[in-house]
Amino acid sequence: MHSNANDTNNAPDIQKGEIFANGFWHNNAIFAQLLGMCPLLGVTTSAENGFWMGAATLLALICSNLTVSLIRGAIPANVRIPAYITIIAAFVSIIEMAMNAWMHEMYLILGLFIPLIVVNCAILGRAEAFASKNTPINSLVDALAMGSGFTFALVLLGGIRELLGQGEVFGFDIFGPEYPDVLMFILPPGAFIALGFILAGVNIINRKMQERKDRQAAALADIQTKSLQTAEVQS
Repeated sequence: MHSNANDTNNAPDIQKGEIFANGFWHNNAIFAQLLGMCPLLGVTTSAENGFWMGAATLLALICSNLTVSLIRGAIPANVRIPAYITIIAAFVSIIEMAMNAWMHEMYLILGLFIPLIVVNCAILGRAEAFASKNTPINSLVDALAMGSGFTFALVLLGGIRELLGQGEVFGFDIFGPEYPDVLMFILPPGAFIALGFILAGVNIINRKMQERKDRQAAALADIQTKSLQTAEVQS
């Protein structure tokens, strides 16, 4: 068996909650890294399309992360990237055939974007950056987090475009029959506009979270300083 430079039995233990929070929000493939833009902009004309595209990506992530983590010690370092791509392609092919057999209508809607999951940088990136260096359990949590975060982004953008473009979400009429369809949001320009507002909102939320964390850290430091001063006076 070849020794793998990425084999990290001595890697520090990571809390599952930290892994999930990092994958779902802080390191979100769409909101933080702007990866997977092709399916994001191409299939999110509705929330349902976004959900099923995200579900297919999530399943591919789970299967590939687990497999890479389980056999990471057996993959030579110099061929690890082709090996990861082969693993991902195998699972994506299975998912594609399953959708064609049991969800043929959605398969036709998603079309070429399903096999393009193979070259999604988010999936290959998690195999290289995380699964090849961590235990199967942690790799599973990472896949669930990254896949769920990716699906959330697709559904959010698809829902906004469907709501503004057709006045409905998941096929449910929200604004009533009098709502004038705004075709722009169903077309690619609307995807860019909606994504821009979403990213702006995410940046505002992240800034507020960071400001709150800074205030808490400052308050804690102030308490510690006062405690030290009190102890010095008493001594």
